[in-house]
Amino acid sequence: MKQPIVVMRNLSKSYDGLPILKELNLTIYPGEIIGYIGPNGAGKSTTVKILAGLITEFQGELLINGISIKDDPLAVKAEIGYVPELAALYEVLTPNEYFMFVGGLHGLDEEVIIRRATNFLQAFSLSDYADVPMDTFSKGMRQKVLIIAGILHNPKILILDEPLSGLDANAVIVIKELITQLATRGKTIFYCSHIMDVVEKVSDRIVLLQAGEIIAQGTMEELKQREGQSLEQLFSTLTQESQQLTYQQDLNIALQDFN
Repeated sequence: MKQPIVVMRNLSKSYDGLPILKELNLTIYPGEIIGYIGPNGAGKSTTVKILAGLITEFQGELLINGISIKDDPLAVKAEIGYVPELAALYEVLTPNEYFMFVGGLHGLDEEVIIRRATNFLQAFSLSDYADVPMDTFSKGMRQKVLIIAGILHNPKILILDEPLSGLDANAVIVIKELITQLATRGKTIFYCSHIMDVVEKVSDRIVLLQAGEIIAQGTMEELKQREGQSLEQLFSTLTQESQQLTYQQDLNIALQDFN
């Protein structure tokens, strides 16, 4: 039987007494692609930052590959690749210089960094820009660099927070294939996104978060049997139905001068 790679037990987080995460319990196995979704303010980003070791003060337990992130955060971070939605790049550097920097932090040999960087730049159609300073790059090009940097050290767990932001259709196809290929190699993908159709297509299991609590989880087929015919319908049914009338009333008031 497979041993879990991620175990959350009663994971909770509050800010100034306001609960953001409420006793999350979740077990994730190697090679699994988890689609982690929820409305704005549900606690997705807080979960991701705790997983990535960026938030260290929380209640409950988080084990990564059997290691408590509280007991040995550096060992845990070595197992993780993290691609944030918004990140600052050292834009005066070229992609090759940046990868050399990131690879060095992970203790990779220069030969390994060069080989992996070259191959991924080719896969992402960035070879011609390998030695161009990144201050000239578009948002999509920067996002590709961040994704490559996140997987350069061959992590066991890849955390993707809105990874498709700014990418064109061809790049989205590459990322979807990358996620699938990594999973077949035993990597675990924690995929946080608002783009429902991609989550639906790539995820082995979908976890739906609302107001800091897991309100539904399962395969797409299991969730379809519960509600609706698509992930968007399910999302709407479970997270917005009770609030829909309030939204409509508020909009009617806001638009009263627009006749």
